[in-house]
Amino acid sequence: MDTTLTLSPSKTLKKLQARLRGQVGRAIRDYNLIEAGDRVMVCLSGGKDSYTLLDLLLGLQRSAPIDFEILAVNLDQKQPGFPAQVLPAYLDKLGVPYRIVEADTYSTVTRVIPEGKTMCGLCSRLRRGILYRVATEEGATKVALGHHRDDIVETLFLNMFYAGKLKAMPPKLVSDDGQHVVIRPLVYCSEADIARYAELRQFPIIPCNLCGSQENLQRVQIKQMLQAWEREAPGRIDRLLSSLQNVTPSHLADPQLYDFVNLTAARTETLSVPS
Repeated sequence: MDTTLTLSPSKTLKKLQARLRGQVGRAIRDYNLIEAGDRVMVCLSGGKDSYTLLDLLLGLQRSAPIDFEILAVNLDQKQPGFPAQVLPAYLDKLGVPYRIVEADTYSTVTRVIPEGKTMCGLCSRLRRGILYRVATEEGATKVALGHHRDDIVETLFLNMFYAGKLKAMPPKLVSDDGQHVVIRPLVYCSEADIARYAELRQFPIIPCNLCGSQENLQRVQIKQMLQAWEREAPGRIDRLLSSLQNVTPSHLADPQLYDFVNLTAARTETLSVPS
């Protein structure tokens, strides 16, 4: 007889919420992501990741020993069929300060990128520029993005396989112009946990018709590879993320990062004893 106890949905949600909140709290402490007096602009796309990010930060805001503001910002990119009423209704219900920014990047991307080619690169650059402008207008001290553990590890392999770079997504960075601090509080959270959490919380998910419909993306292929590895050796993705926190420059090969040119052995002179 199977005596395995199955948690009720409410208990599963509480347990999952506690784990995710703990992981976000640890990320905030490890990388000093949020400080007293911060005005955090949470970029809300309508997908599972950004909904979870906003939800967890709101929970932490209520219990944190420091005061910080949250502003939710959505960029309406004018995709055909985009349900523009969903996010305002959701945010009004929560009572969260928010701003909806309208910019027709959809037409630009579909006009510039040939059919069948990857749209994500141009789309993300356009979106990032607009969000940085809004952050300046709103006086945001931090721009929070919903990238999670799996996104970061996937980016590591994308850069290695296709760009020849050992580079991922950092939990915290300063924009190229030095004006904005970007944070990724979900750095320790797995995509599987986020997907389950979004399902249990019944967030009103809005699908992306640009990147979500491109099945042959390099990122999709990398994701499938990592998922296969995780099935073969559970915990491998966590270890890959951990490797980004345990870097030994002298055991890589970047002469700009480590001074290999002037690296010499410390020789001990042998003294000759007169007879």
